[in-house]
Amino acid sequence: MSHTPDRRLLAVIVLVPVLAALALWAFAWPAARTAPRDLPLGVAGPPAAADRMERQLAGHEGAFEIHRYTGEAAARDAVEDRAVYGAIVITPQGPELLTASAAGPAVAQLLQQAVARQAAAEGTQVRTVDVVPAPQGDPRGAALTSSVLPLALAGIAAGAVVTLLGLRGPRAVAALLGASTLVGLVAAGIAHSWLGVLTGDWWAEAAVLGLSSLAVSGAVAGLAALMGPAGIGIAGGVVMLLGNPFSGASSAPQMLPEPAGAIGQWLPPGAGTTLVRSVSYFDGAAATGPALTLAWWAALGLGAVLLGGTLRSRKRAGAPAADPREATPVG
Repeated sequence: MSHTPDRRLLAVIVLVPVLAALALWAFAWPAARTAPRDLPLGVAGPPAAADRMERQLAGHEGAFEIHRYTGEAAARDAVEDRAVYGAIVITPQGPELLTASAAGPAVAQLLQQAVARQAAAEGTQVRTVDVVPAPQGDPRGAALTSSVLPLALAGIAAGAVVTLLGLRGPRAVAALLGASTLVGLVAAGIAHSWLGVLTGDWWAEAAVLGLSSLAVSGAVAGLAALMGPAGIGIAGGVVMLLGNPFSGASSAPQMLPEPAGAIGQWLPPGAGTTLVRSVSYFDGAAATGPALTLAWWAALGLGAVLLGGTLRSRKRAGAPAADPREATPVG
Protein backbone atom coordinates (compact mmCIF):
# COMPACT_ATOMS: atom_id res chain seq x y z
CA MET A 1 0.00 0.00 0.00
CA SER A 2 1.43 3.38 -1.03
CA HIS A 3 2.18 5.95 1.65
CA THR A 4 2.48 8.81 -0.88
CA PRO A 5 -0.65 10.71 0.32
CA ASP A 6 0.57 10.54 3.92
CA ARG A 7 3.98 11.84 2.90
CA ARG A 8 2.45 14.70 0.97
CA LEU A 9 0.28 15.62 3.95
CA LEU A 10 3.31 15.57 6.23
CA ALA A 11 5.30 17.67 3.75
CA VAL A 12 2.57 20.33 3.72
CA ILE A 13 2.29 20.36 7.50
CA VAL A 14 6.04 20.82 7.88
CA LEU A 15 6.71 23.05 4.87
CA VAL A 16 4.13 25.75 5.59
CA PRO A 17 5.46 26.64 9.07
CA VAL A 18 9.03 26.59 7.74
CA LEU A 19 8.13 29.02 4.96
CA ALA A 20 6.23 31.21 7.42
CA ALA A 21 9.21 31.28 9.77
CA LEU A 22 11.57 32.10 6.89
CA ALA A 23 9.35 34.95 5.69
CA LEU A 24 8.98 36.32 9.22
CA TRP A 25 12.74 36.20 9.74
CA ALA A 26 13.48 37.85 6.40
CA PHE A 27 11.07 40.74 6.92
CA ALA A 28 11.04 41.21 10.70
CA TRP A 29 14.74 40.72 11.49
CA PRO A 30 16.05 43.70 9.47
CA ALA A 31 13.20 45.90 10.69
CA ALA A 32 13.84 45.01 14.33
CA ARG A 33 17.60 45.58 14.04
CA THR A 34 17.57 48.83 12.07
CA ALA A 35 20.46 51.03 13.22
CA PRO A 36 23.42 52.83 11.61
CA ARG A 37 26.39 50.59 10.85
CA ASP A 38 29.38 52.38 9.31
CA LEU A 39 27.00 54.95 7.87
CA PRO A 40 29.09 57.38 5.76
CA LEU A 41 29.06 60.80 7.45
CA GLY A 42 31.18 63.83 6.66
CA VAL A 43 32.85 66.25 9.07
CA ALA A 44 34.23 69.64 7.98
CA GLY A 45 35.62 72.66 9.77
CA PRO A 46 38.74 73.86 11.59
CA PRO A 47 41.03 70.90 12.36
CA ALA A 48 40.78 71.17 16.13
CA ALA A 49 36.98 71.45 16.13
CA ALA A 50 36.62 68.72 13.50
CA ASP A 51 38.86 66.40 15.54
CA ARG A 52 36.73 66.98 18.59
CA MET A 53 33.52 66.26 16.67
CA GLU A 54 35.02 63.10 15.19
CA ARG A 55 35.96 61.86 18.66
CA GLN A 56 32.44 62.55 19.88
CA LEU A 57 30.93 60.63 16.97
CA ALA A 58 33.32 57.76 17.66
CA GLY A 59 31.41 57.34 20.91
CA HIS A 60 28.65 55.78 18.79
CA GLU A 61 30.75 52.67 18.30
CA GLY A 62 30.49 51.28 14.79
CA ALA A 63 27.65 53.64 13.84
CA PHE A 64 29.42 56.07 11.51
CA GLU A 65 32.17 55.96 8.93
CA ILE A 66 33.72 59.43 9.15
CA HIS A 67 34.94 61.29 6.06
CA ARG A 68 36.88 64.53 6.55
CA TYR A 69 36.43 67.55 4.26
CA THR A 70 38.14 70.90 4.10
CA GLY A 71 35.03 73.04 4.23
CA GLU A 72 31.30 73.36 3.68
CA ALA A 73 31.55 73.41 -0.12
CA ALA A 74 33.46 70.13 -0.23
CA ALA A 75 31.08 68.54 2.27
CA ARG A 76 28.07 69.69 0.26
CA ASP A 77 29.58 68.22 -2.92
CA ALA A 78 30.12 64.90 -1.12
CA VAL A 79 26.46 64.80 -0.08
CA GLU A 80 25.31 65.59 -3.63
CA ASP A 81 27.65 62.92 -5.03
CA ARG A 82 26.24 60.32 -2.60
CA ALA A 83 29.67 59.80 -1.02
CA VAL A 84 28.08 60.46 2.39
CA TYR A 85 24.52 60.60 3.70
CA GLY A 86 25.16 63.85 5.53
CA ALA A 87 27.89 66.09 6.87
CA ILE A 88 28.51 68.12 10.02
CA VAL A 89 30.12 71.48 9.32
CA ILE A 90 31.70 73.29 12.28
CA THR A 91 31.14 77.05 11.92
CA PRO A 92 31.75 80.02 14.27
CA GLN A 93 27.98 80.19 14.79
CA GLY A 94 27.81 76.51 15.78
CA PRO A 95 27.48 73.14 14.04
CA GLU A 96 25.55 72.90 10.79
CA LEU A 97 24.15 69.60 9.57
CA LEU A 98 23.89 68.92 5.84
CA THR A 99 21.46 66.12 4.98
CA ALA A 100 19.90 64.58 1.86
CA SER A 101 16.41 63.37 2.63
CA ALA A 102 16.15 62.17 -0.99
CA ALA A 103 18.73 59.49 -0.13
CA GLY A 104 16.48 58.27 2.66
CA PRO A 105 14.22 60.35 4.91
CA ALA A 106 14.72 57.92 7.77
CA VAL A 107 18.49 58.39 7.60
CA ALA A 108 18.19 62.18 7.49
CA GLN A 109 15.92 62.10 10.54
CA LEU A 110 18.34 59.83 12.40
CA LEU A 111 21.25 62.18 11.71
CA GLN A 112 19.23 65.16 12.89
CA GLN A 113 18.37 63.43 16.16
CA ALA A 114 21.92 62.20 16.78
CA VAL A 115 23.55 65.58 16.10
CA ALA A 116 20.85 67.48 18.00
CA ARG A 117 21.46 65.34 21.11
CA GLN A 118 25.19 65.90 20.80
CA ALA A 119 24.72 69.66 20.45
CA ALA A 120 22.25 69.83 23.34
CA ALA A 121 24.81 68.21 25.61
CA GLU A 122 27.18 71.06 24.72
CA GLY A 123 24.53 73.75 25.05
CA THR A 124 24.45 74.65 21.34
CA GLN A 125 21.88 74.43 18.57
CA VAL A 126 22.21 72.82 15.15
CA ARG A 127 21.06 74.37 11.90
CA THR A 128 19.97 71.71 9.42
CA VAL A 129 20.19 72.19 5.65
CA ASP A 130 18.54 69.63 3.37
CA VAL A 131 20.95 69.68 0.43
CA VAL A 132 18.98 67.20 -1.70
CA PRO A 133 15.40 67.22 -0.37
CA ALA A 134 12.91 64.47 -1.03
CA PRO A 135 10.23 65.39 -3.56
CA GLN A 136 7.14 67.16 -2.31
CA GLY A 137 5.02 64.33 -3.66
CA ASP A 138 6.81 61.81 -1.43
CA PRO A 139 8.45 63.63 1.51
CA ARG A 140 8.73 60.48 3.64
CA GLY A 141 9.82 58.18 0.82
CA ALA A 142 6.79 55.95 1.39
CA ALA A 143 5.74 55.81 -2.25
CA LEU A 144 9.22 54.91 -3.47
CA THR A 145 9.48 52.22 -0.80
CA SER A 146 6.08 50.84 -1.80
CA SER A 147 7.15 50.53 -5.44
CA VAL A 148 9.79 47.87 -4.69
CA LEU A 149 7.30 45.03 -4.21
CA PRO A 150 5.13 45.73 -7.32
CA LEU A 151 8.20 45.91 -9.56
CA ALA A 152 9.49 42.62 -8.14
CA LEU A 153 6.08 41.00 -8.63
CA ALA A 154 5.90 42.28 -12.20
CA GLY A 155 9.28 40.73 -12.97
CA ILE A 156 8.35 37.41 -11.36
CA ALA A 157 5.03 37.35 -13.22
CA ALA A 158 6.67 38.09 -16.57
CA GLY A 159 9.25 35.35 -16.13
CA ALA A 160 6.62 32.86 -14.99
CA VAL A 161 4.21 33.64 -17.84
CA VAL A 162 6.94 33.32 -20.48
CA THR A 163 7.88 29.94 -19.02
CA LEU A 164 4.35 28.60 -18.64
CA LEU A 165 3.41 29.68 -22.17
CA GLY A 166 6.25 27.54 -23.49
CA LEU A 167 8.21 30.37 -25.09
CA ARG A 168 11.81 29.38 -25.72
CA GLY A 169 15.03 30.93 -26.95
CA PRO A 170 14.86 34.21 -28.89
CA ARG A 171 11.05 34.38 -28.63
CA ALA A 172 11.25 34.23 -24.84
CA VAL A 173 13.98 36.91 -24.81
CA ALA A 174 11.88 39.15 -27.05
CA ALA A 175 8.86 38.70 -24.78
CA LEU A 176 10.87 39.52 -21.66
CA LEU A 177 12.42 42.61 -23.27
CA GLY A 178 9.04 43.83 -24.49
CA ALA A 179 7.32 43.26 -21.15
CA SER A 180 10.11 45.00 -19.21
CA THR A 181 10.05 47.97 -21.57
CA LEU A 182 6.33 48.42 -21.04
CA VAL A 183 6.72 48.00 -17.27
CA GLY A 184 9.33 50.76 -17.25
CA LEU A 185 7.17 53.12 -19.29
CA VAL A 186 4.05 52.49 -17.22
CA ALA A 187 5.92 52.76 -13.90
CA ALA A 188 7.56 56.04 -14.93
CA GLY A 189 4.21 57.36 -16.07
CA ILE A 190 2.67 56.59 -12.69
CA ALA A 191 5.56 57.51 -10.39
CA HIS A 192 6.82 60.58 -12.27
CA SER A 193 4.00 62.01 -14.36
CA TRP A 194 1.07 61.25 -12.08
CA LEU A 195 2.30 60.98 -8.48
CA GLY A 196 5.36 63.23 -8.73
CA VAL A 197 7.39 60.75 -6.69
CA LEU A 198 10.31 60.81 -9.15
CA THR A 199 11.74 64.12 -10.32
CA GLY A 200 14.65 63.32 -12.65
CA ASP A 201 14.85 62.67 -16.37
CA TRP A 202 11.70 60.78 -17.37
CA TRP A 203 13.31 58.50 -19.94
CA ALA A 204 16.23 57.65 -17.68
CA GLU A 205 13.81 56.70 -14.92
CA ALA A 206 11.77 54.57 -17.31
CA ALA A 207 14.96 52.80 -18.42
CA VAL A 208 15.98 52.10 -14.81
CA LEU A 209 12.54 50.80 -13.86
CA GLY A 210 12.45 48.62 -16.97
CA LEU A 211 15.93 47.27 -16.27
CA SER A 212 14.92 46.47 -12.69
CA SER A 213 11.98 44.45 -13.96
CA LEU A 214 14.10 42.73 -16.62
CA ALA A 215 16.69 41.71 -14.02
CA VAL A 216 14.00 39.84 -12.10
CA SER A 217 12.07 38.40 -15.05
CA GLY A 218 15.28 37.27 -16.73
CA ALA A 219 16.41 35.49 -13.57
CA VAL A 220 13.06 33.75 -13.16
CA ALA A 221 12.75 32.67 -16.79
CA GLY A 222 16.43 31.80 -17.06
CA LEU A 223 16.46 29.53 -14.01
CA ALA A 224 13.22 27.93 -15.18
CA ALA A 225 14.76 27.30 -18.62
CA LEU A 226 17.62 25.40 -16.96
CA MET A 227 15.78 23.69 -14.09
CA GLY A 228 12.19 23.50 -15.20
CA PRO A 229 9.18 25.04 -13.43
CA ALA A 230 10.92 24.67 -10.06
CA GLY A 231 13.22 27.49 -11.17
CA ILE A 232 10.28 29.90 -10.97
CA GLY A 233 9.81 29.16 -7.29
CA ILE A 234 13.51 29.32 -6.46
CA ALA A 235 14.19 32.63 -8.26
CA GLY A 236 10.91 34.15 -7.09
CA GLY A 237 11.60 33.08 -3.51
CA VAL A 238 15.06 34.66 -3.52
CA VAL A 239 13.67 37.94 -4.86
CA MET A 240 10.72 38.06 -2.47
CA LEU A 241 12.27 36.67 0.72
CA LEU A 242 15.72 38.23 0.41
CA GLY A 243 15.70 40.92 -2.25
CA ASN A 244 12.64 42.80 -1.02
CA PRO A 245 13.27 42.98 2.77
CA PHE A 246 17.04 43.38 2.32
CA SER A 247 16.72 46.19 -0.24
CA GLY A 248 17.09 48.98 2.34
CA ALA A 249 14.44 50.94 0.46
CA SER A 250 12.83 52.33 3.62
CA SER A 251 16.14 53.43 5.15
CA ALA A 252 19.58 52.60 3.72
CA PRO A 253 21.72 49.47 3.25
CA GLN A 254 23.99 50.67 6.08
CA MET A 255 20.99 50.71 8.42
CA LEU A 256 20.40 46.97 8.06
CA PRO A 257 22.16 44.24 10.05
CA GLU A 258 25.00 42.56 8.22
CA PRO A 259 25.10 40.80 5.90
CA ALA A 260 21.54 41.80 4.96
CA GLY A 261 22.55 45.23 3.67
CA ALA A 262 25.31 43.87 1.43
CA ILE A 263 23.19 40.99 0.13
CA GLY A 264 20.34 43.34 -0.68
CA GLN A 265 22.52 45.50 -2.92
CA TRP A 266 23.54 42.45 -4.95
CA LEU A 267 19.91 41.56 -5.64
CA PRO A 268 17.66 43.39 -8.15
CA PRO A 269 15.25 45.09 -5.69
CA GLY A 270 18.06 46.70 -3.67
CA ALA A 271 20.18 47.65 -6.67
CA GLY A 272 17.10 48.96 -8.47
CA THR A 273 16.04 51.17 -5.57
CA THR A 274 19.54 52.62 -5.20
CA LEU A 275 19.74 53.28 -8.94
CA VAL A 276 16.32 54.94 -9.07
CA ARG A 277 17.34 57.31 -6.26
CA SER A 278 20.62 58.16 -8.00
CA VAL A 279 19.00 58.84 -11.37
CA SER A 280 15.93 60.64 -10.09
CA TYR A 281 17.36 62.79 -7.29
CA PHE A 282 21.16 62.96 -7.67
CA ASP A 283 21.69 63.42 -11.44
CA GLY A 284 23.10 59.91 -11.76
CA ALA A 285 25.69 60.17 -8.96
CA ALA A 286 26.94 56.77 -7.71
CA ALA A 287 24.84 54.99 -10.35
CA THR A 288 27.55 52.79 -11.87
CA GLY A 289 27.57 50.05 -9.23
CA PRO A 290 23.82 49.33 -9.08
CA ALA A 291 23.50 49.72 -12.85
CA LEU A 292 26.15 47.05 -13.41
CA THR A 293 24.44 44.77 -10.87
CA LEU A 294 21.11 44.99 -12.69
CA ALA A 295 22.80 44.59 -16.08
CA TRP A 296 24.55 41.43 -14.92
CA TRP A 297 21.32 39.94 -13.59
CA ALA A 298 19.54 40.73 -16.86
CA ALA A 299 22.38 39.45 -19.05
CA LEU A 300 22.83 36.22 -17.11
CA GLY A 301 19.09 35.61 -17.02
CA LEU A 302 18.59 36.16 -20.75
CA GLY A 303 21.70 34.10 -21.45
CA ALA A 304 20.24 31.25 -19.41
CA VAL A 305 16.98 31.53 -21.37
CA LEU A 306 18.87 31.16 -24.66
CA LEU A 307 21.02 28.34 -23.29
CA GLY A 308 17.99 26.47 -21.99
CA GLY A 309 16.29 26.78 -25.38
CA THR A 310 19.40 25.51 -27.16
CA LEU A 311 19.75 22.52 -24.83
CA ARG A 312 16.12 21.56 -25.37
CA SER A 313 16.49 21.83 -29.14
CA ARG A 314 19.55 19.59 -29.11
CA LYS A 315 17.81 17.11 -26.87
CA ARG A 316 14.86 16.90 -29.25
CA ALA A 317 17.14 16.65 -32.27
CA GLY A 318 19.20 13.87 -30.66
CA ALA A 319 16.20 11.77 -29.67
CA PRO A 320 16.10 8.51 -31.73
CA ALA A 321 13.34 8.37 -34.27
CA ALA A 322 10.80 5.56 -34.01
CA ASP A 323 11.51 2.58 -36.30
CA PRO A 324 8.54 2.11 -38.71
CA ARG A 325 9.12 -1.67 -38.67
CA GLU A 326 8.39 -1.73 -34.95
CA ALA A 327 5.00 -0.11 -35.39
CA THR A 328 2.04 -2.35 -34.59
CA PRO A 329 0.04 -3.21 -37.74
CA VAL A 330 -3.44 -1.76 -37.84
CA GLY A 331 -6.35 -4.04 -38.50
